[in-house]
Amino acid sequence: MNKNLIFLIAFALIIITISELIGFQAIPLGSFTIGLLPLVFAIILTMFLGLKLFRKGIMKKIYSEKNIHFASTYLILIMLPLMARYGADVAPQIRDILQVGWVFIIQELGNLGTVFIGLPVALLLGLRREAIGATLGIGREGELAYISEKYTLESKEGRGVLSIYIIGTLFGAIFFSVFAPILLDLGIRIEALAMASGVGSGSMMSAASATLVARIPEMESTILAYASASQLLTSFLGTFTMVFLAAPIQAFMYKKLVRGDKK
Repeated sequence: MNKNLIFLIAFALIIITISELIGFQAIPLGSFTIGLLPLVFAIILTMFLGLKLFRKGIMKKIYSEKNIHFASTYLILIMLPLMARYGADVAPQIRDILQVGWVFIIQELGNLGTVFIGLPVALLLGLRREAIGATLGIGREGELAYISEKYTLESKEGRGVLSIYIIGTLFGAIFFSVFAPILLDLGIRIEALAMASGVGSGSMMSAASATLVARIPEMESTILAYASASQLLTSFLGTFTMVFLAAPIQAFMYKKLVRGDKK
């Protein structure tokens, strides 16, 4: 095995260990509480250490072009077991999912907003093929797996979805941690906010639901039940919505909005 690759794997294990030792951190901000997950710390650490200032000696070997290429190429191998786990989680509870109600199902249509709103905005900002990966969904595991399988993560589409994945992990959880209690103060029912927490992202759902539980601890079981059911359903239906609705609509819109792109 390449020595630089060994350094990369060891470095990843060290970062994971440090992040897990830090654990979930709840940071009070006035009347709000921001929840930061270990995943957020892991990405912040790796981004910080990847700055040119620190790319010396062994760090230069870890962040070598070859390692970066390796990581982007084989990321899909890490994502596939996660996709399999989603399926394993859904199968035993399929009857419960069908009994949850139409409210959870109609919520899934909200994911199409990334195409109808996000794609035109991305194109106005100057993105082209990158916009396809960036606006197919909220850029979580499902979209990452789909784009990497269809275009590879080395493509422009792959760079688009990977960018949104990283941004969502860094700022999505923080945004949900702050936004959920604001809506609660505006009088939105706690059940509705718990359902809205399940957007298909484990980190965002955990951050939002943990913040709501911190505000109303006596309803912890209700909040977690609604959030988990919504997350499970979104993860399950989200794949079908993405493949059969979002992707065809996005392809049609992109063709009409960007006539010069023949690909």
